[in-house]
Amino acid sequence: MTENKETSTTRLPGKQELLSEFSKYFPKENSSTIVAAGDDAAVVETNGNQTVVSSKAFIENVHFDLTYFPLKHLGYKLSTIVFSDILAMNAVPSQLMVSIGISDRFDLKMVNELLTGIAGCCDTSHTDIVGFDLTASPRELVVSLTAVGECEPTLLCSRKGAAENELICVSGDFAAAYTGLLLLEREKKVFNVNPNAQPDFTGKDYLLQRQIKPEPRTDIIEALRRENILPTSMTNVCDGIADAALKICKASGVGCSIFEEKLPMTELTFVTLKDLDIVHTVAALNGGDDYELMFTIKQGDFENIKRIDNVSIIGYITDAASGYNLVTGDNLRVELRAQGFTQ
Repeated sequence: MTENKETSTTRLPGKQELLSEFSKYFPKENSSTIVAAGDDAAVVETNGNQTVVSSKAFIENVHFDLTYFPLKHLGYKLSTIVFSDILAMNAVPSQLMVSIGISDRFDLKMVNELLTGIAGCCDTSHTDIVGFDLTASPRELVVSLTAVGECEPTLLCSRKGAAENELICVSGDFAAAYTGLLLLEREKKVFNVNPNAQPDFTGKDYLLQRQIKPEPRTDIIEALRRENILPTSMTNVCDGIADAALKICKASGVGCSIFEEKLPMTELTFVTLKDLDIVHTVAALNGGDDYELMFTIKQGDFENIKRIDNVSIIGYITDAASGYNLVTGDNLRVELRAQGFTQ
């Protein structure tokens, strides 16, 4: 075989650009495929019923650092992540398939801890584990999860469907998970210099919990059903508010105005970010690991949405020509960009 000595200097684009590029390999050929690659989850139809499917692979030192995570909490978080994709289609998870790649670094007790966390999240979400496989890994822990959910055809949501003058809503609060990660990274640096140092997380439990053990927002889906609110579009907020808003706008062919003063954030998060010299708005817009839901609703649902706890209205949908805007506290309009978080 001739060795190829040419080295490409072209850098790979970002994740969303790559997904768009690779979408050409995934054409829809079967009428049973309702939603294909490109949304939070896939949707297939069988005998009039719609099944929602999402699959993710997680690799140690790429997607998680075992320095931070007890294996029980890791299992819980990874399950929450894949369930969030199901919930983002206004569906509820029902089954989970688990595949784990382990090396001789892991003993039976450690695998049991990981599975205890996965099973715990399944219990919270009333989801059955219906498949399980173990395989060898050279060194890093690898976890692959495939979640299956159910949704009545009339209740299914996707990123496409938002219309002008509709309200933009989000569940929960933002930037706490990212702030928790910053604290963990800071203490890891201290530990690397002095292994005898003890981490100091006094008063920061909520921030760590949001990073290490986020909860699947099944409560929000249940509340929307209870209040007879059918979102016009929906997506998972995993990479910040800006990223989620742009996904909905681009899929729906609309613009948006999001108000800086309406971004939900706890006082603890705000103060901690200030201590870390990080602008709280930037963290909310571009931080990650929140695993909350963003959805749009018709203005007629305004009174009903106010009855749901832990939901905030942060803006509204505009026409496409108006673009994607952040309205600052002093009423300036700034272009909304999903830039990822850089310190």
